[in-house]
Amino acid sequence: MNIEPECISCIFNQALRVTKTLGLNAQESKEILDNCAKMLPSFSLSKTPPQNAKPMYEMMAKILKTDDIYAKEKKEAIIQAKKLIPFAKKLIKNSKDPFKTATKIAIAGNVIDLASEFMYDLEEEINKVLDSKLAIDDINRLYKDIQGSKTIVYLADNAGENIFDTLYIETIKSLFEDIKIYYFVRAKPIINDICFDDLKDDDIKKYATLINSGVNTPGIVFDALNSESKKLFSEADCIISKGMGNYECLSDCKEFSIYYLLKVKCHVVAKDLSLDPGDLVCKYSQK
Repeated sequence: MNIEPECISCIFNQALRVTKTLGLNAQESKEILDNCAKMLPSFSLSKTPPQNAKPMYEMMAKILKTDDIYAKEKKEAIIQAKKLIPFAKKLIKNSKDPFKTATKIAIAGNVIDLASEFMYDLEEEINKVLDSKLAIDDINRLYKDIQGSKTIVYLADNAGENIFDTLYIETIKSLFEDIKIYYFVRAKPIINDICFDDLKDDDIKKYATLINSGVNTPGIVFDALNSESKKLFSEADCIISKGMGNYECLSDCKEFSIYYLLKVKCHVVAKDLSLDPGDLVCKYSQK
């Protein structure tokens, strides 16, 4: 989906959010916002919101003299998410349908998003997720597709959220031990997205092959994938895409069938899906 005028103000507000989250002083904040304002006219209506946002975040990182603006916040999100592992595992273990429960928990994990205009409480989301109906529920179809698959490409989203992706992938492997899963992450830091260097020693490697996608936008752009990733993506039996950024970048890509797992966190994506902000989604998009 291409950027809409409402997205422009949202992306600018993300810059303001950076200044507040990092506790920048007035002069530093003004420098960031002045430079972001200068970039707004260059935003293209023929590009997705993540593609338009990428240069702005790169500019902010340059001004702040860091490669990873949200490094501290990403680490904290992972720490907080790990505290909920025992609770989430218990829910999955005691469930009559572990796959559906693990899917819903993975979707609930998508609330972790420092670029979102809405704020949610992660523990509260997981507490209520099992009693919530998905606004679009293609979980049963996803199960059947996985059942007939040899390979899955799983597109990661945010730091912290990856903890619940790992639990989900672990559940899939417990049900289908011979399936091969490739976990695609960003090539380098962008917003609070999980990237390759964040997961070098992570438990995800016990259950999936970690793939540096080559993409450095806050969403997977197919044409930006490196050659290895593009081949794996094109040949996968099943593609699972987490989060709004990946949805924004791939929803107009009709070459592939993709399952989108996300929580709707903005009005533009809500409009595109004919849903409301806050809705939970497991949507099958057929090529």
